[in-house]
Amino acid sequence: MRGTRGLLVALAVCALLGGATGCGAGDAHERGVAVSASPVGTLLDEMDEEGRLYREVGKTGAPEVAIEIQPDSADSWDVRLTVRHFRFSPAGARAVPVAGRGIAHLYVDGRTVARLRSAEYQLAGHLVPRGTHHVTARLYADDGTVWAVHGKPVESTADITASDSGSAPGPASATPGTPAAGAATSAVPPPEASPSQASGAASQATRRAVVPKAR
Repeated sequence: MRGTRGLLVALAVCALLGGATGCGAGDAHERGVAVSASPVGTLLDEMDEEGRLYREVGKTGAPEVAIEIQPDSADSWDVRLTVRHFRFSPAGARAVPVAGRGIAHLYVDGRTVARLRSAEYQLAGHLVPRGTHHVTARLYADDGTVWAVHGKPVESTADITASDSGSAPGPASATPGTPAAGAATSAVPPPEASPSQASGAASQATRRAVVPKAR
């Protein structure tokens, strides 16, 4: 009887001290209980095209991204991202915002074509039909919110011109966080090219990548 009464007293004390923590059962990680992350940034009213809220952070130490695109073959483009103050999260990462972590969304003319967990991607030619297109890389937190600075999403955009065939120009690039201007020009036939060679080259449409605008 005395032992039973002592057990009841111990349980009552445990409840008063806050449940399992008061009873010394270990922290939440040891029990497999999820621990919420500290708040990161401030959620704004602005949203992206798919209704994801912007997550505003201070400019100092904020994530940055720059995009570089060049033709890889007649039917694909080589996309490379350069990031600062940012790391790509692996598949299966928890859906909570962590400073400087997340993924990149790749857009062509405002349409999502890929979600990236690495800095390199092969953009299929059928996603970029003949003409000039805007390719944008935008950074997101792991909870799906958009990293933003001064109310603007952290992103970088390059303009590319695609066609059926043509020679590959040099790459276009930008330093993260720094606006850039200019263009990479397409190759032209050599001066000594024969009339038949010149005619064949003239029939090829150019493919070029314009130096991107970074924000």
